[in-house]
Amino acid sequence: MSLNMLAATMRFITRIPVPDKWADGVEFRHYGQGVRYFPVVGCVVGGLAAFVAVVASQSGGGIYVGALVYVLALAFLTGGFHLDGLADTCDGIFSARKRERMLEIMRDSRLGTHGGLALIFCILIKTFAVISLSQFPAKELFTLLLCAPVAGRAAMVLAMYKQRYARAGEGMGNIYIGQISGYQAAITLLIGALIVGLFAGTRGLIAILVTYVVVYGVASYFRRQLDGQTGDTLGASEEVGEMVFLLALLWA
Repeated sequence: MSLNMLAATMRFITRIPVPDKWADGVEFRHYGQGVRYFPVVGCVVGGLAAFVAVVASQSGGGIYVGALVYVLALAFLTGGFHLDGLADTCDGIFSARKRERMLEIMRDSRLGTHGGLALIFCILIKTFAVISLSQFPAKELFTLLLCAPVAGRAAMVLAMYKQRYARAGEGMGNIYIGQISGYQAAITLLIGALIVGLFAGTRGLIAILVTYVVVYGVASYFRRQLDGQTGDTLGASEEVGEMVFLLALLWA
């Protein structure tokens, strides 16, 4: 059942091909139980993105191409799933409207000014952070880049635990938001920290702790604005987590 849940979680939050039979027996309403696998999924995504980035950089592309390849690989492997949430959240939150109107704007499939700016800044921040981190040897750079999606996905649980779903009715985020126990949240955060500590050592542990604090603050801000969380704010929290982690590595 555990491997089935891991496969189901991988298939749900990434675009990595996972055979249907691997997720047999896992119903959609039970996906919340797979939150502890978020850091593991992040490790797979981060490992693949870091590998192609380092290969691109070391094979002649240089640090600039390598950094861009890394950011594009992250988007490709997730289908822009979390980036979409970031854009929708920023369109709604920064519209300066009432809560109900914010939620309507977040549901609109069209990209607004604030969402577009959020995507631009997110991509730029990640790209330039990776360029700055490219001062490290290739092997160390690989481990640092691997860990960013781990930190981002582990931190997402902070936007789920003891939160409420902001919308009336059902939604994809509803299977996680407010459905995570304290034990599940603690295990997810711990697994994230263990993976990062294993690959990135003390520098990584400092960076992921900073990430947890910032994402908790961001999630609290979303809750005050929307009176809860949505699937979009979960995606936004993940993207913020990746950005903060990469930036924190520069000062850790």
